[in-house]
Amino acid sequence: MYSSSPSSLTANGSDSKKQRLEESPPSRVLHIRKLPNEVSETEVIALGLPFGKVTNILMLKGKNQAFLELGTEEAAITMVNYYTAVTPQVRNTPVFIQYSNHKELKTDSALNQRAQAVLQAVSAVQDGSSPSSDPGVLDLAPPPSPVLRIIIDNMFYPVTLDVLQQIFSKFGTVMKIITFTKNNQFQALLQFSDPVNAQQAKLSLDGQNIYNSCCTLRIDFSKLVNLNVKYNNDKSRDYTRPDLPTGDGETANKDHSLLGTPSGALASYSSGGGYSSSLSLAQGAISPLSAAAAAAAAAGRVALSGSGVSGVLLASNLNEERVKILYNKKDSALIQLSDGNQAQLAMSHLNGQKVFGKVMRVTLSKHQTVALPREGLDDQLLTKDFSGSPLHRFKKPGSKNFQNIFPPSATLHLSNVRDGLGEDDLRLLFSNSGGTVKAFKFFQDRKMALIQMTSVEEAIQTLMDLHNYDMGGNHHLKVSFSKSTI
Repeated sequence: MYSSSPSSLTANGSDSKKQRLEESPPSRVLHIRKLPNEVSETEVIALGLPFGKVTNILMLKGKNQAFLELGTEEAAITMVNYYTAVTPQVRNTPVFIQYSNHKELKTDSALNQRAQAVLQAVSAVQDGSSPSSDPGVLDLAPPPSPVLRIIIDNMFYPVTLDVLQQIFSKFGTVMKIITFTKNNQFQALLQFSDPVNAQQAKLSLDGQNIYNSCCTLRIDFSKLVNLNVKYNNDKSRDYTRPDLPTGDGETANKDHSLLGTPSGALASYSSGGGYSSSLSLAQGAISPLSAAAAAAAAAGRVALSGSGVSGVLLASNLNEERVKILYNKKDSALIQLSDGNQAQLAMSHLNGQKVFGKVMRVTLSKHQTVALPREGLDDQLLTKDFSGSPLHRFKKPGSKNFQNIFPPSATLHLSNVRDGLGEDDLRLLFSNSGGTVKAFKFFQDRKMALIQMTSVEEAIQTLMDLHNYDMGGNHHLKVSFSKSTI
């Protein structure tokens, strides 16, 4: 589906036009398709910013397309190669990038006035000068600080200091990072060597997801202009001071980065030529996203890994009186998810949880698939295929449900509540499932609610009992774990 060859046209995806498109040779003009409605020029330009100077843009909003011209053909090749492995997204929507048949863009300045004004403002920031565009078109005043404040939303996978260093070093030399938790959210302060690099990183990364459909970056300028780092450890790092102590009485005489060299040794951003072709995965370099996964895994938590990971999990130490799946091993079950990433997320959330009084163990299975028995041979009814079920929450690709996957908690989120059903009815339903309801809260539309049980184990049991519960008229209640409390 993906091609890593620099001469290949398409950087991502495949559709009916693929054969024709692949014939186009590399060009510094790139054709971007399937853009979301109401996309701005700034968002399109931001796709190209990390790779070099953007010299022209043409928006075809009626067709949800755009043409982007980079300063050099090398920068365009680097961009296409990078997005071969990392699907480009605008407003959480995958877009398609390929080489254009045009070698340069010639636009009518009168018809393309807004886009040119935005481009002029961004170019001014890239060059480090003051933007002279109409301030009503784009507010790109000189960056106030080299320090960015970063908040991670929907953090389903661990994000470490090393993950941030690897991602943000695309835009310049990262000098210092401090991570902390505030208001139950993972946050960081990250200092570049130059405020212009901070501006470029903010333009390109604000609102983007580190992993697919989760770990969303919210970026703003910090009021600080310099960070004071006292220790080099997993919470803070000063890449200009490798001699700093770790905080446990030892001196940091080695680089603690899980991913190799500190960012000062990486190729920094150049507004003229962009990055060297070492960003290209076709030449063997690691992408920020797979690097982030490596860092997260090294930090001791399960994270995204390569495409070769099995989607099959082995759940063991189950209660034999309540569960009977594997014929010869009655406390174990094989569960196949749609891909390895979802399997690892499920393993991360569910391993060690108490189910029916026993601590469940969840590991990756050596099996690549769960084989279905031939018709009539499964006399024990031990195997079931859920792929065609109309009831699961993830039938639609890109569904918002993928952004609402949380680890087990005592608070459950209810949706698809039938009209006329009241709080007392739902409290009784969940109490009859063997738990004690501690708190309840309806949402304003009364189609959704939060219900809090006395323990996580009770919540797990009631979810298993009542998710997809038929409330009559083929109206099924949806139950999931919530990140909220009542």
